[in-house]
Amino acid sequence: MRRPSRLDWELMPLEGVGPLRFGMRITEVAAALPGMTALRRFQADPSFRETLGVAFGTGQAEPAVYAYFVGGRLFCVASDAVRGPQVSLWGRELTACAPADLERFLGHAYDCGVLDLSYGPRGNPGANGLGLVVRVQEVAGRVVTRPVMVGRDWADRCTDDWEGAVPECEWVGRLWSRPGETGSWPPPGHTTHRGGWRPPF
Repeated sequence: MRRPSRLDWELMPLEGVGPLRFGMRITEVAAALPGMTALRRFQADPSFRETLGVAFGTGQAEPAVYAYFVGGRLFCVASDAVRGPQVSLWGRELTACAPADLERFLGHAYDCGVLDLSYGPRGNPGANGLGLVVRVQEVAGRVVTRPVMVGRDWADRCTDDWEGAVPECEWVGRLWSRPGETGSWPPPGHTTHRGGWRPPF
């Protein structure tokens, strides 16, 4: 799944990822992403209207990085599975991986006492102590991983999609893959258009 032009970023748990540091202002994030432009801004969460999402990319309608701000400060970053940076943790790639393979890595780290693995209500694995949630994204008929990362002040219960700080739009779409399962959220017939809000992607 690696693309020749994909950037390589290292996750610095709770502090930042690649050139981005949690707490940066929008202008600082834009300056730290040379070659990318802000493609669009959107409301990222219907329950917290002050949460601003900004999609950065290298071409029209080709977002690579989703940055989320509250109070004008960066608190959450997601890497697109197709065009986003290859985010690594301890030398292990997190972007565009087979979900089962990455889940085994996280489970092994848990068994070794390196991290506390937890699962949110929709089945997504992650580690609050790292400010990391692993989501999935459908790409060319298959499902691969999409890392979502938050800063220290937002890491508490970040894997909990009901009570954590990760914006609602990052939970929309395919659910974490299980053998034989192809579910998505919202389920058929369920609306997310609360107060006129629609998922931005």
